[in-house]
Amino acid sequence: MPVKKKRKSKKPWGVFAAIILAILIGSWLGKDAKIFTISLYRIFDVAGNLFLNALTLVVVPLVSSSIISGIARIGKEGGFGRLGGKMFFFYFTTSIAAILIGLFFVNAIGPGHAKTVPLISAIEVEQLAHLKDQISAHGEETFIALLYQAIPSNIILAFSHGQMLALIFFSILFGFCVGKIDAHPASIVQGFFQGIFQTMIRFTQIIMKTLPIGVFCLVAKVFMNTGLSNLSSVALFLLTVILALATFMFVGLPLFLKFGARVSPWRHFKAMTPALVTAFSTSSSAATLPITIDCVEKRAGVSNRICSLVIPLGTSINMSGSALYECVAAMFVAQAYGIELGLTAQFLIVVLALITSIGVAGIPAASLVAILVIFKVIGLPPEGLGLFIAVDRLLDMCRTTVNVFSDSCCAVLVARSEGESQVLQEDPIEE
Repeated sequence: MPVKKKRKSKKPWGVFAAIILAILIGSWLGKDAKIFTISLYRIFDVAGNLFLNALTLVVVPLVSSSIISGIARIGKEGGFGRLGGKMFFFYFTTSIAAILIGLFFVNAIGPGHAKTVPLISAIEVEQLAHLKDQISAHGEETFIALLYQAIPSNIILAFSHGQMLALIFFSILFGFCVGKIDAHPASIVQGFFQGIFQTMIRFTQIIMKTLPIGVFCLVAKVFMNTGLSNLSSVALFLLTVILALATFMFVGLPLFLKFGARVSPWRHFKAMTPALVTAFSTSSSAATLPITIDCVEKRAGVSNRICSLVIPLGTSINMSGSALYECVAAMFVAQAYGIELGLTAQFLIVVLALITSIGVAGIPAASLVAILVIFKVIGLPPEGLGLFIAVDRLLDMCRTTVNVFSDSCCAVLVARSEGESQVLQEDPIEE
């Protein structure tokens, strides 16, 4: 019998080249560049949003089908309580580790103490008006409001608006009930949702063929708008956040993989490369979700039983990178306004960052709303957002990448704790 040769994974050099080219071209052209009286910024904006919409299109059916089929399967085996406990333990542990790393760096570097940090005048009038709208719309959101969002009166309406908390709650309960009904109808329902899940994964693979083009348009648009010169005014804050995120992603999470899961962190980085590149370019963990699931299951070797449950849930409630960013941003603004925060206040920021990161939507710039909530609780002026708004888009790309990688690490940790020996035992293979 002939031996089937293993196909080598394709290197994502095209995507990396698209990112570098987009940074150079976007910074060089600027927002006012035109071709035949047509705005290039508008062209990149439309093309990038079309790519983002194509990815987001599959999120609702993918999340609901994966959770329902996963819960139904686990419910029959009677292991949901054990598996759920492991999931939330790893979610909580990784998020706390991220926040503490961010707290260490912001205290050690003290970016807000730099005299070169611009104050409120740095924010554009247009941006300030938009942020005030966000404050009035979301600033008073409370835990009770989140409960109403999680348990809506009309699930079809919630699905149509892409409300992730409602989607997750309904899917978990629905899947649990499917696992408790008679075997024949249960198998029909489970087969239906498993078919939807596999179809959406195939749908995603088709969209991924346009990834380099979509990445180029999204990144070029960002740097046409901000350029490279705007980064200098808040360079210390930028450096603090990037160092903290890098430490968590390249030191903290690999330690979890090495000693918690006993797998090779390098192999996991290789397996997750397509998802990480997509997360960086889209700044949306929700839009990246289909690619994340595909990488964790097909390339990292985590079973569908674990992957279909841990990854969709993690996309909504395991925002480790966002939690780290919210902590650093609150401390930065307090330092810039000359407000000294003691251990008690810093502990409160840690708790708030953990809580607010759970409700953050997996869309670009969603963390700004959570930061406003923290500002309000600890008494910081909401205008403090103007201190770092110029670099938020770039940092959004970085923290989204960390969010996605953290979710994938939690899936590996859960899978290994469940005795799955095949996880990351071979180099990733392109399907």
